[in-house]
Amino acid sequence: MDYPNDQDPGAPVRFGIPAHGRIPKYYAVKAHIGRLVEELGEGGLLPTERDLSETYGVARETVRQALRDLLLEGKLRRQGRGTVVAGPKLEQPLSLASYTEGVRRQGRTPGRSLISLDRFPCPEALAAEVGLQRGEPVWHMERVLLADDERVGLESTYVAVGRVPDLDRDFDPDSSFYAYLRDRLGIAFGDADERIETVLATPREALLIGTPPALPMLLIHRVSRDTGARPLERVRTLYRGDRFSFTTHLGD
Repeated sequence: MDYPNDQDPGAPVRFGIPAHGRIPKYYAVKAHIGRLVEELGEGGLLPTERDLSETYGVARETVRQALRDLLLEGKLRRQGRGTVVAGPKLEQPLSLASYTEGVRRQGRTPGRSLISLDRFPCPEALAAEVGLQRGEPVWHMERVLLADDERVGLESTYVAVGRVPDLDRDFDPDSSFYAYLRDRLGIAFGDADERIETVLATPREALLIGTPPALPMLLIHRVSRDTGARPLERVRTLYRGDRFSFTTHLGD
């Protein structure tokens, strides 16, 4: 098979071009702009839509479609009235390491902004996952995830009030919940089950994260247990699809 020598091994085979060579016009423009993005580097300002349409000899709507794809892929981002080259995606490990630890490993500053912290009777659908009987008190904590003050996700955590009775009084919502459990309460994580899917944010979620509703999101469901195999937390986390990728190590 003809494999271009200059193609990144992580890119689509033959740059996604079918054998017959016929591709949509916007895709050809997208490839040209993609090379321009590499030349400009992070933070580089892209020419205007008008300039790009003149350079490549296509309609402005064709340029817009190419730019939309690159924005959704996280290669570009809007800045004021212009478009600039985005930085690399944050790599979050699929492990029991916290979000805080994952972001810090990449030289970024993690943070969280509290949206709500509520206590309510545990519903039947949630009870088994947090080790409660229906009606027993459970916490729900919702926080926006930050990286260098950029909003990159939204996290909902459910945990039994009996396990963390003073969550509303002695926990700093801008800090790591895992570190709080480990260092303050002596609770160690044992294992967890995770499920990942691609979704679109609801209008409320998009508003909180600061993204358009059409932006794809990576949704992770996690149910964690402590070292004694007791249910500990149930977490639902949305990550911006244009700002995150996930890594894991496979082996025995």
